Amino acid sequence: MTTQFSTLAEFADLIAAFPSENNAARLAATERNAQLTKPPAALGQLEDLAQWYCAWRGDAKAKISAPQVVIFAGNHGVTAQGVSAFPAEVTQQMVWNFQAGGAAINQLSDCFGATLAVHALDLDRPTQDFTQGPAMSEADCVDALRLGWSAVDPLADVLITGEMGIGNTTAAAALAAALFGGVGSDWVGRGTGVTDAGLVLKADVVNRGLAVNANALGNALATLAALGGREIAAMVGAIAAARHHRIPVILDGFICCSAAAVLYAIDPKTLDHCVAGHQSAEAAHSNMLIKINKKPLLALGLKLGEGSGAAVALGILKAAVACHSGMATFAEAGVSEG
Repeated sequence: MTTQFSTLAEFADLIAAFPSENNAARLAATERNAQLTKPPAALGQLEDLAQWYCAWRGDAKAKISAPQVVIFAGNHGVTAQGVSAFPAEVTQQMVWNFQAGGAAINQLSDCFGATLAVHALDLDRPTQDFTQGPAMSEADCVDALRLGWSAVDPLADVLITGEMGIGNTTAAAALAAALFGGVGSDWVGRGTGVTDAGLVLKADVVNRGLAVNANALGNALATLAALGGREIAAMVGAIAAARHHRIPVILDGFICCSAAAVLYAIDPKTLDHCVAGHQSAEAAHSNMLIKINKKPLLALGLKLGEGSGAAVALGILKAAVACHSGMATFAEAGVSEG
């Protein structure tokens, strides 16, 4: 599809024009739920989840038949500061693994019937080290947003965005601190396994990045360019495109939610088409979920990224929708309501 923006300001204009859920479908789904062959609220959160899904799909008996998982990969110049336990080459190596079908997200996508696409964003051209200045120019950030937007299949009925990028937990922590306040130590975690000393270093790197890029703070998209990464910006673009197409989104872990937080900072209602798939083991993810007002469907101690936690949660969403749209009503089943 053709994207409709060429500047950050134009992208912000698209956000301002986002559609809302279908109120008629919401009402019809609520009425249908009350007639299904079960006691009221017997399926708990599954009932709310199904009605939310139907409202965004515009169908009181919606089904899930075309879930899409999209993984974006990017490299980060801030790794020059020693913030990761793994070298940057691992990003490309994992992209090859995704493409060969050997990663966890490949198995989970297959398990729950989702298509999987992988997009590597200029891996031979990492972002700039944000302790020295902005990570991306506006043009680079817009390019990543546009790629993410274009990666979304308009015919998909659920979207999951995953990521791969050595150093991206540092970028995500910097974004969180810039958007929600606090200092580096409030938001950094061990990522791929940094030591105690590495954790202190990551916090210092985030603080230096915030100071150097202070002029960008207060504007969410400028902050994304200053402190984010190409794969994070691509996730912002994809989540936004899903809203444009009224495709429900299952958010993954800390890095994915840092991308969603950029949209939330512009307008909290921008994430109404999203649910949080899980709460990861990354230290600050629980606080991030509170900040973007999302309650996780699962909390299994996952910390892999790749969209893996959201893919597991896809099974929960499919269960909710299957029950809602497939169950008989009391009238259809000839069962007395009591």
